[in-house]
Amino acid sequence: MEIVVRPVMKTDWIAVSKIYAEGIATGLATFETIVPNWDIWDEKHIKNCRIVAEAEKTVVGYAVLSPVSKRKVYKGVAEVSVYVSELYRGKGFGEILLKRLITESETQGYWTLQASIFSENLASINLHKKCGFRSVGVREKIGMLNGKWYDNHFLERRSKLI
Repeated sequence: MEIVVRPVMKTDWIAVSKIYAEGIATGLATFETIVPNWDIWDEKHIKNCRIVAEAEKTVVGYAVLSPVSKRKVYKGVAEVSVYVSELYRGKGFGEILLKRLITESETQGYWTLQASIFSENLASINLHKKCGFRSVGVREKIGMLNGKWYDNHFLERRSKLI
């Protein structure tokens, strides 16, 4: 199967939003409960660090960065999000996307990537550790979803190049 990784285009929005909706449905990928429209999603994510993976000309996953702060001192720090379609999970697409996003982030001057992952989402925690992230700690009861408090593992990756 040929895998193509490329920048997200606006024409990918239908596929990206469907994959995001699948992540929301798991209850372990995000505290968000609705898929935003393109304009809101586009504004939230860093434009030069967002990619999709295609298999057989179908978008099967995406990875993006979001700024963690508007303060100048944190301009090289970003939060990672990786989502893979439920039909393609467990097949290496998350690793392909995250490794490429790391490379892209370093070419754009990002020195630290961070991820906040539901403690129950062991697959995502393990993926990030496999790609060089380290656990910084657990943020207890950091957010509530559907009336239940959740802990998040907080992970970060410091670039060795920057």
